[in-house]
Parts: sequence; structure tokens; C-alpha cells
Amino acid sequence: MKIMLVGNMGYVGPAVVRQLYSSPEGWEICGFDTGYFAHCLTARGLPETLLSNQHFGDVRTFPAALLAGVDAVVYLAAISNDPMGARFEEVTMAVNQDAALRLARLCVEAGVSRFVFASSCSLYGFAEGDARREEDALNPLTAYARSKAGAEDGLRQIAEDTGLSVTALRFATACGYSSRTRLDLVLNDLVASALTRGRIDVLSDGSPWRPLIHVRDMARAIEWAVGRAAQGDFLVVNVGADQWNHQVIELAEAVSGALSGTAISVNRDAPPDRRSYRVDFSRYVELAPNHQPQERLEETVRELAEELDRWLAHIPDYRTSSLIRFNVLEDWLSRDALTPDLFWRDRRSAGPGRTAVSPLPIAV
Repeated sequence: MKIMLVGNMGYVGPAVVRQLYSSPEGWEICGFDTGYFAHCLTARGLPETLLSNQHFGDVRTFPAALLAGVDAVVYLAAISNDPMGARFEEVTMAVNQDAALRLARLCVEAGVSRFVFASSCSLYGFAEGDARREEDALNPLTAYARSKAGAEDGLRQIAEDTGLSVTALRFATACGYSSRTRLDLVLNDLVASALTRGRIDVLSDGSPWRPLIHVRDMARAIEWAVGRAAQGDFLVVNVGADQWNHQVIELAEAVSGALSGTAISVNRDAPPDRRSYRVDFSRYVELAPNHQPQERLEETVRELAEELDRWLAHIPDYRTSSLIRFNVLEDWLSRDALTPDLFWRDRRSAGPGRTAVSPLPIAV
């Protein structure tokens, strides 16, 4: 089977590349990415060397010819997280929703049988009471969440109309070490703050719930989704584990416990956080018993601390570095390398080591 990973050069992609490459199925894996974050390496070696081909381009203008002979498309491309969604709302909808639907239609025309979409549990927004199941009402509160909800609706209709097998994986909040680690994620940020400042400032009262999932467990779920029988259906499934439903204060305490001497400050007077939800993952347990999450919170914190320690030593302030993806896009824009809607003005502007934000050492 030939698999096309779209948006493979971000935070999650390297783990997916390694997981699919190591599959005993012997799949052929190709990548397609715009290269915004290609240089943001936090590991030695390029994950893309494991691919048969790495194509560069904008997903909004994905060339249909690249789908020749492809059996499955995995759509990882996204303008991710809430600050970027607020700053680039129209682009967020165009990339996360509209381009995904256009590509799914191209897949139908090209005879691609499977389409795997990386969705998000952030669709549940604020949800009190019981853990949210797939059939529960959605409450998307941000541009990012709304784009994922719109993509799911459109993909459901395409599947019903055409028989394309679509799997929408509603992932819990990503965390853990990657070859392109991001620190604009709750657990990763807490670890970085503990390492560089010796303290964690919880801006809320610590009570909001967040389900988390390690990027390697996300990759295991994608392997399952790619390999499941093409049945011409639309399947949506929450991906994570019940034991990974945590309140923010619990995450801070786990980091403090692993990194002794870390102080915790909690803003008890903070207004209620608009995003708080627990998620039920029983459907995923039933459907994918052999691809369940294997990572644990304590080990995830320790690995992050060990790996990030050597990278953060080179960075005056990680919050102004390329470890925060918003900074990377703003820097490309400040240098006129990108148009306001985030198309490359000149492809030669892209490349490792070309950003002005506090760069990481490039390991190749």
C-alpha cells in the first residue's frame, strides 16, 4: 500500500513517519508539506530520510497528479493552536477545512480508498459533567476547533456520497518529545518552564480538564486507521486513554514531582477557563485493541526534561524561539517570505536555519 502523509514536517509527522516505516506491512510512504517548520529540529537526523519521496507545496493547491497510485491519504496539515487560529483565522479555515475537503474529493477522483483526518477533542470546548463521547454535542470555541468541526461535517458528506472510507481521529491534546518538538502545548510548556525558570505559573485556577496523548500514541492510532478495512464509511473516534484525562493542576504537580525543586503558582482568582472537558475513549478501546496508548505521564515528563535540557541551554528564552510555532510564522512574515495568507512568495526563501527568531542548532 502507498500512503501519502500531508503535513508531515510538523510536530506529529516525524512520529507517524517512524511508526509507518516500521510497520511489518512494508508500506511505501511519501510526504507533502509546505516546509514552514522544516528547520525546527530538536533531534539529530531528518525523519524524512525514511520516506520514499518528500514533496513540497501548499496543501491549498495540492497537485492531483501526486495521488496516482496512492491508496491512503493521512491529513495532518493544519494551522494549529488557538493563538495562530486567532491571528490567521481565514487561513486556518482554508487549510484545516477547505483544503482537506478539496483533497478528499481529489482522492475520490484518483481512486484513493482511504482518507485519515487528524481531528481534535477541542471540538468539545467547554463540557461539564460526564466524559464526552463521539455522539455528544460539539461546542467548538476557537477558529481551530471550528475548522476541525467543519472538516468533519464535509468529510462525512463526501463519504456518504462517494464511498470514500474516512476515519476522523479526534485526538486528545498532543504532548511529548518529537524530532520537531513544540512548546506551545500545555504539558510541554510546563516542562520547559520548570527547566528554565524553576517554577510553573498556572494562569487558571488549575481546575480545567485536559485529555492528553503522546505523539507516539497518535502515530499508533494513525497506523490503525490506515490499515483498517476500507468500508466506504465515515468513522469518527476519540483517540486517547481514560487515564490521560487530567486537570491542569495535576499536570503541574506531575512536572514538579519529576523535576524536584520546581515551585507551582496557581491563580486562584482567575476567571473560569473556557476550555475544559473530559473525554470517553471506550470506542477506540473497542475498535483498536492492538493500538492503544502505551506512553505514561511520568515517563513523558522525564523524557521531555532529558531531551529538552540540552536544547534549551542554547536558547535565551524559549517563548521567543522557533519552539513556539506562532513565532516562526511571524518571522517569515516579517522577512516578507510569506504573503499575509501564508503562501510562500519565493520558494527559495524557505530552508533550515533561515529564521531570525532564537534558532535551534540544526542537527542533520
